[in-house]
Amino acid sequence: MLDLLIQNKDMFLQGTWESLYMTVFSTFFAYLIGLPLGIWVYTSAPGGIAPAPKTNTVLGWIINIGRSIPFIILMVALIPFTRMVVGKSIGPTAACVSLIVAAAPFVARLVETSLEELDGGVIEAAKTMGATNKQIILKVLLPESIPSLVRGLSISTIALIGYSAMAGAVGGGGLGDIAIRYGYHRYQQGIMIITIILLVIIVQIIQCLFNFIARKIDKRTI
Repeated sequence: MLDLLIQNKDMFLQGTWESLYMTVFSTFFAYLIGLPLGIWVYTSAPGGIAPAPKTNTVLGWIINIGRSIPFIILMVALIPFTRMVVGKSIGPTAACVSLIVAAAPFVARLVETSLEELDGGVIEAAKTMGATNKQIILKVLLPESIPSLVRGLSISTIALIGYSAMAGAVGGGGLGDIAIRYGYHRYQQGIMIITIILLVIIVQIIQCLFNFIARKIDKRTI
């Protein structure tokens, strides 16, 4: 197994880089979309700081529909859109389009859940002091929910690693592409095992890193 890894080290390095590129890039843009969307869902809910039942219902449906579509189907369905955005439908950059679309609703729900965990008394205290909705969001909701948001970030990042591996089935690149092209189609069991080990290592590193960060910034553990 070690000999196989050494013989194909350039291929595995390239695949690992592509997987990390897809994961980091997609996570960043998924949060650019999902974070404000999750805040909007939370604040517009009945009992929120800016109740808007109809808006909340529409947003909820959009998020639920986005989360219910299997990623591999979504990726194929978005091929025309992907080609329009990045000029091609294969490769790591093209796969990022589908990864972002798939992850944004997932991130929105994680953000909403993190905000719902907050003590309502903190929000009421801010209102009593005359804070505006914007101030409540920026100075109360987000700072108080950072530990939970960090843990949610680890969940979404790990989920995107899995999605990026699936993207290899339709030319997305990365370790998933190596596993499909060499491990499955060419019956090289060793290649398949190495890609699995590399993915497990990446996931464990990310999980441990985010858990460490969350513990450091969580005031409840001090």
